[in-house]
Amino acid sequence: MTVEPTPQIPYCLSLPAFRSVSWQQWLPAQLPSLPSGDIDLDTGDWTLSCRDLEALLHALHQAGHNVQLLITRCRNTLISAAALGLPVREASTVIPTLEARDDQPNEAKTNVDLTVHRGTLRSGDHIETQGHLLIVGDVNPGGSASAEGDVYVWGRLRGRAHAGSKGNNTAKIVALQLRPLQLRIAELVARGPEERPQPGLAEQACILDGAISIQPASAPFIPQ
Repeated sequence: MTVEPTPQIPYCLSLPAFRSVSWQQWLPAQLPSLPSGDIDLDTGDWTLSCRDLEALLHALHQAGHNVQLLITRCRNTLISAAALGLPVREASTVIPTLEARDDQPNEAKTNVDLTVHRGTLRSGDHIETQGHLLIVGDVNPGGSASAEGDVYVWGRLRGRAHAGSKGNNTAKIVALQLRPLQLRIAELVARGPEERPQPGLAEQACILDGAISIQPASAPFIPQ
C-alpha cells in the first residue's frame, strides 16, 4: 500500500490589525519565525496600493518567501493584487479566477465582483461588464468601457467610460490620467476636463450634488 503524502497548507502571514505600525517596521521582526518556502498573506483591512503591495511582496521575496495567495477584506487591495496578477481571495468569499499570472494582452478575466482587462482598448474596442471593471492599460480615443459598478483605469483614459450603467449613481470612474472624451455615471453625462492633468495625480469622477465632479483620487483608491 502506498501512502500518499498529505498536502501541506501554506503558512499564512497576517498583517497586524488596526495598522498600529507600518508593515516596514513590523515585518523584519516576523521574518525569523516564518517557515521556509511559499506563504499566503492575509492583509486584513489594510488598503495597499500597487506600489505598496509590490514593495511588500519584494521584501518577502528577498527573505525567500513567495506569496501564493493574498487574502483581503479591502476591495482596493483586491484591485491592486488583481492588477499585479497575484492570486487573491476576498476574506470569506472565494474569488476563483485571478490565479493566472500570464501575459495574455487584451483578455478579460472575470470573477464575481471584478473584471480585469489587461491591455489597451483601441478605437472601436468596447468592453462591458457586470460588477466593477479594472483595465490595466489605456483606453484610447474611440475606445469605450462600461460597468455596472466602478470603472478603474490603470493607465490613461482618453476614450469613453460609463460607470453604474444600470443606474448606480454611487459608482465612480478612476484613472491614473483622466482625460476622457465622455464620462457617464448612471444617467448623467459629462465631458472630460480639458486642462492638462497634473503629473502623477490620479483623478476620479463621481456624482456630487447631482452632477459629475472630478476630484483627485485617494492614493490610489482609499474607500470614501
